[in-house]
Amino acid sequence: MNYHSPVLLKESVDALAIKEDGVYVDVTFGGGGHSREILSRLGPNGRLFAFDQDPDAQQNKIEDPRFVLIGENFRFISRFLRFYGVKKVDGVLGDLGVSSHQFDAAERGFSTRFDADLDMRMDQKSQLSAKVVVNDYEEKQLADVLFLYGELRNARALAKAIVEARSERRIETSFQLKEVLQRFLPKAKEHKILAQIYQAVRIEVNQELEVLKEFLMQIPDLLNEDGRLSVISYHSLEDRLVKRFIRTGLFSGEPEKDFYGNTNEPLKKVGKMIIPTKEEIKENNRARSAKLRIATLK
Repeated sequence: MNYHSPVLLKESVDALAIKEDGVYVDVTFGGGGHSREILSRLGPNGRLFAFDQDPDAQQNKIEDPRFVLIGENFRFISRFLRFYGVKKVDGVLGDLGVSSHQFDAAERGFSTRFDADLDMRMDQKSQLSAKVVVNDYEEKQLADVLFLYGELRNARALAKAIVEARSERRIETSFQLKEVLQRFLPKAKEHKILAQIYQAVRIEVNQELEVLKEFLMQIPDLLNEDGRLSVISYHSLEDRLVKRFIRTGLFSGEPEKDFYGNTNEPLKKVGKMIIPTKEEIKENNRARSAKLRIATLK
């Protein structure tokens, strides 16, 4: 399997301040780059659990007695760790979004570069694919997805064009979708707009923001006292949720104050947000939008 080297590898693992005999979780296993780096810093009694629902990623399993790969979505982190008798951990690392391998595997339908079936499922068992979103969602529902998750101002016009086109015939492939929307894709911005459309559909198919929220809400109860959370996000929608949750323990609104005007946020940030170096971005284009945020219990 072709997996690129992970973005912000050293920085995101340094952020965990690894103890040799600690228990750690890599919730986005992918090609196993972060997991290997964590294992290299653990002693013989350390333990690492990793999550990945993608069967392709599961083929990269590491043979190491300290390591367990759980083939599930990380929204169920606490439930599956409990299954292994783990209630508290010393650190959790998440590298959000789509792996380079998923983008590069044409048949998965994640990339605008290939003509492939509209799929985009990270979990191949899921019923909801890009094809369902594009062909079966009502016009308003489709416009909402494009506006909320793709941040596309002309979401209504795009949705209308899709609905009109699919009444003639179903839109089955990525190039068919591109053809339908061609008039909204000026040459200079074609790639950027298509990427936003794909991002919107992909987030809907995989419920990425819901998954992220459910995951973050479990972190305060999961971390040991000086445990660390290290999260890399790639677009503003994810980063906003991570930043807000670290700051307030909420995803919207402000925390309630007690009688003395104090608030009770569960986490506090560690250091400043970290972004990749120019050199790393040159080597790995995917790094250009990466942001790493670190937190610990308050």
